[in-house]
Amino acid sequence: MPVRVVHPDELTALQDIERAAGRCFRDIGMPEIADDEPLSLAELASYRLAGLAWVAVDAADAPVGYLIAERVDGGMHVEQVSVHPDHARRGIGRSLLEHLAAVAVGEGVPALTLTTFTEVPWNAPYYVRCGFRPLGEEALTPGLREIRAREAAHGLDRWPRVCMRRDL
Repeated sequence: MPVRVVHPDELTALQDIERAAGRCFRDIGMPEIADDEPLSLAELASYRLAGLAWVAVDAADAPVGYLIAERVDGGMHVEQVSVHPDHARRGIGRSLLEHLAAVAVGEGVPALTLTTFTEVPWNAPYYVRCGFRPLGEEALTPGLREIRAREAAHGLDRWPRVCMRRDL
């Protein structure tokens, strides 16, 4: 699956992908996550302008998945990776993660990090299969602690969450 930078006119498509991907959470008793609105167009634009937003595209060059990242404490942090459910289970999420890993290696970044739900099958268990490992509280950097605090304030700690790291 080809991965490329996000074009300016595709930001609403990212929101659509996020909404569609979020619906799966309703099926596992997490309707609040399913109903959570995606990032605003301005927020998505800031990732694109920073060069930290990519899409996986189909044969017609239409986005079917996306990844946005940020630089946190010397690493690359996966802020969001989502794949439209119509294109799930085809390795698209992994392709996006591998693309970010290649970018990070090219920049001399030592690791990728992310935060995720521990008990959602397509979250922490999936990321373990992609080479990430859970981090204990003692291993969290200041930036990861700040991210976790923002998530808690947003109500995400209602379900078990974990920070994860993939060394590059």
